Amino acid sequence: MARSVHPDLADVPLTAVLAALSDPLRLGVVRLLADGSERQWGEFDAPVSKSTLSHHMKVLRTAGITATRAEGTRCYVHLRREELDERFPGLLGSILDAQGQGAAPVKLR
Repeated sequence: MARSVHPDLADVPLTAVLAALSDPLRLGVVRLLADGSERQWGEFDAPVSKSTLSHHMKVLRTAGITATRAEGTRCYVHLRREELDERFPGLLGSILDAQGQGAAPVKLR
């Protein structure tokens, strides 16, 4: 399994974070991870193919929003909430509050 690259958030521009969060599916993933739990990729039930979900997860990781770790053949993901709040105070909370509790395109299995 290839090792994931996680950017230093000091090098990530606000526009990259906002672009990553502009997609409803990616925002749904972030909403599920906002409880602070680490999730296995297989737990996400999204209305897209596995390869498309993988692409969306890579966009979130590249923007510094999530971090992944491999454990054997399993891959786990978590939200980099503390780091994001330090770099962009209040941004993630504001976006999640603005989105509200509406139906998310991603659920947990």
